[in-house]
Amino acid sequence: MGLSTVEAGSIPLFKLTSRPLRYGPSQSAIFPLTPLASRMAFEYLDTLTERSVRLRPHGRPYVAVYVCGPTVYAPAHVGHGRTYLAFDIVRRYLRDAGVRTRHVMNVTDVEDKIDERARELGMTPLGLARQEERRFFRELDALRILPPTFAPRASAWVPRMVRIGRQLERRGYVERRGDSWWYSPPARHTRRNFKLAADVARHAVREPNGGDRGTRPDPRDFMIWRRQEAPVPTWSSPWGRGVPGWHLECYAMALHHLGVPVDYQGGGKDLVFPHHYAQNEIALALEGTPFARGFMHFGFVRDGGSKMSKSVGNLVSLGPATREYGASALRWYLLSRPYADSLDWSDRDAGRARLAYREVRRRIGRSVAGGASGTVSAAQASRFASEVARSIGMNLGVDRAFERIRRWADALGRAPRPYARAGDRSAVRAAYERVECLTGLELLGTR
Repeated sequence: MGLSTVEAGSIPLFKLTSRPLRYGPSQSAIFPLTPLASRMAFEYLDTLTERSVRLRPHGRPYVAVYVCGPTVYAPAHVGHGRTYLAFDIVRRYLRDAGVRTRHVMNVTDVEDKIDERARELGMTPLGLARQEERRFFRELDALRILPPTFAPRASAWVPRMVRIGRQLERRGYVERRGDSWWYSPPARHTRRNFKLAADVARHAVREPNGGDRGTRPDPRDFMIWRRQEAPVPTWSSPWGRGVPGWHLECYAMALHHLGVPVDYQGGGKDLVFPHHYAQNEIALALEGTPFARGFMHFGFVRDGGSKMSKSVGNLVSLGPATREYGASALRWYLLSRPYADSLDWSDRDAGRARLAYREVRRRIGRSVAGGASGTVSAAQASRFASEVARSIGMNLGVDRAFERIRRWADALGRAPRPYARAGDRSAVRAAYERVECLTGLELLGTR
């Protein structure tokens, strides 16, 4: 599914930002619904409470999902890809279960790093942001990641951010320090926010958009607004022209498109503190409730023992990796470990994953190809598909689901007649298509 654009004034906007994603005839073919699936539930470990919770709609006809999107100053790497692949599996699982989602993923196009990189390249910050935004969505599309329902740009929502900042200021949470305005959390919020490290002061965090450690006596404080002059993009506010803080950006966009609390938020483990902590603080201050009913955080992809990072430069770019290994093989590799565990990138292991995936696809595809009749029944294939779904629904066990697929393919490899029964071929194929839709893997050459 391509990501075509339309013009809105002089700024191109993705069509997917204008309305909720509709599941029409073509999508219903991609996401077949089954009576069994409708009785299933998705459970996961909530980072905030450290308890297992069930993901379901609350007062809405859909599950409201907020995913922190890219900061568009450089190409995405495979660590980003792993996080967005995991969210893609959650959405596929919920759709299989007959549950609608409204998935918002922001685009951070207001950030110091964009300004710095644009100067290095001799570009305008806006030009660089749009270039990298287009690249990002093309690369997600190539990896067969479902597009978000809304992909708001931070730059379009600054007035809303200012209004929220003023609310916080009127309630006494914001104070001026130099040319910046900072939020300071009250002690009563401590027990209702993330369980941080015992010594939170050890978090040496560089705040995007104005994180001057000298003006930040408590590492739990975060910036709401920083006064700044041109030539970088700035906006008017009661505090003078400047730029909003990163945490305020995401809160404003989530509030507009979903309302607070959202049902589910997630991202890499590096976002627990300060980003998701800060969003939670704003929600507690203004709504008296956490930002989300549940949080899920994913392990890093590491290179040479260190977390991949655009700013550090130790990364494997997502686009070239997808082209080299293929979308399905890269899924197979990046999701082969439990989602909360880190994965150490290895070209050798990625190559092995590609070979393993290709053998799985060959055996499964062969079992429903041609006219040969075998021993694979519709009931067996249906149970197989349901077991894959059940594995995913238990704390996002994609690694277990992939292992179940591998064992099924191994059994086909050992069978003397590894083909669908003559009268069951269509039903067996439908079960395989369900697994394709759940996992995003290409098993029959049709996805």
